[in-house]
Amino acid sequence: MLTISLAVTAAFVVFEAVAGFRAGSLALLSDAGHNFTDAFALLLAAIGVYLETRPADHIKTYGYERAGILVAFVNAIVLVALAGFLIYESYGRLMHPRPVAEVTMIVVAAVGLAVNLGIAFGIGQGHDLNLRAAWMHMIGDAASSAGIIAGAIAIRFTGWIVIDPVLSLLIAIGIVWSAWGIIQDSLNILLEGLPKGLKLADVLRDLGKVEGVIDVHDLHIWSLGTEAHALSCHVLIEDMPHSASNFILCRINQVLSDHFHIHHTTIQFEHTRCALADASCTEIRRAQLQ
Repeated sequence: MLTISLAVTAAFVVFEAVAGFRAGSLALLSDAGHNFTDAFALLLAAIGVYLETRPADHIKTYGYERAGILVAFVNAIVLVALAGFLIYESYGRLMHPRPVAEVTMIVVAAVGLAVNLGIAFGIGQGHDLNLRAAWMHMIGDAASSAGIIAGAIAIRFTGWIVIDPVLSLLIAIGIVWSAWGIIQDSLNILLEGLPKGLKLADVLRDLGKVEGVIDVHDLHIWSLGTEAHALSCHVLIEDMPHSASNFILCRINQVLSDHFHIHHTTIQFEHTRCALADASCTEIRRAQLQ
């Protein structure tokens, strides 16, 4: 589906750019630029999906799940850069308005609306950050096309040609809005921040309720990809044989899996308080619980 969508989008970019030049419409040219980034986004998404399916090896021991996140981040940055260019061009056109061919704008934007909605429906929003970035591209451009149609109709009946650069400016603002969430989510994963929707205090509380657990410290939780999360921590328990402590480990992993969907864990058992528990990590834990 991504390959077909890429081909269709690339063809429409050429069509809309030519039509935009002929119609003298900055809004159409802006939308063509947005569609170009759509094509780039679909290409990156296809590359990301391929890389995410590659197994781990002796160098990339976690696999290539982060590749899709990196692609989503680059994708969103490109969108913001495009928006900056559109804002600059819109300002120039606002200062010096030019006549446009509103009928051409309506026809081309209608085709764009159909193309982008069709591709967005085919991709589906899903939970994968990489595909969600591509989906956001399509939905954003569909909204842009709908705005161009409404603006062209307004120009047709009012003669206010300034509507064209105003539309371009609104498209640029919409691009930034759609890209910002992707930038935040992908950057959080790349910087190994706490996975979205999780609270350290909740994890500490539930682990502390496990029978046999005295204390939990040096707790770290991060994301390997959009859905895969990992955790490492130190757990203080009574002095007992390894075989006797296995039930505590099993229960901890069950809690992490059932309550927080964390399946990749590294848990270190301790029988005496370590320096991390008594010093800096105690302060960190207190801050987490506030």
